[in-house]
Amino acid sequence: MTFLYLFYEFFKIGLFAVGGGPATIPFLQDLARSDYGWFNEDQLSVMVAVAESTPGPIGVNMATYAGYNAGFLEYGTWGGILGGVIATLGLVTPSVIVIIIIAGFLKAFKENQYVKGAFSGIRPVVTALVLFAVFGIIKPIFYVDGEFVLPVIAISVIVFALMFVKKLKKLHPAFWLALGAVAGIILKL
Repeated sequence: MTFLYLFYEFFKIGLFAVGGGPATIPFLQDLARSDYGWFNEDQLSVMVAVAESTPGPIGVNMATYAGYNAGFLEYGTWGGILGGVIATLGLVTPSVIVIIIIAGFLKAFKENQYVKGAFSGIRPVVTALVLFAVFGIIKPIFYVDGEFVLPVIAISVIVFALMFVKKLKKLHPAFWLALGAVAGIILKL
């Protein structure tokens, strides 16, 4: 039964998470608070970190991670693998269906003023959803046990600022992740 719920929940996420992988985060936050018990909000931060640091789209990576976690909790390793596959299929199925439908009508909708207007209104809402999710992820990282974790905040601010330096802008994200890992080890975070 877990697998049916996994497909259903991730199908809903795939259907309504307009704007790519980061737009799935608010939906995953709701799942973290649900009665399923597949993962909690602290684990969501780990999911985002793993999904960002592994190849592939973040939304798909998070669905695979969450599905694996859910299946593993109930059925062990093979259940985890199947859960990851089912959650991922649930997430991408709405997109595949919508793309197939829209592909046939693309030319008719391409210049339609209502469609253009709808997407112009959807973009800022997606931005707000992503920003809200970012703040939800930042809080448990920066603010632990009622206190701000100043070294973590400092690392974030420094790396964020360095990313705007022209020569450093071109560095691969793996460099920044490795730099953060080294800083965490040195500072014993």
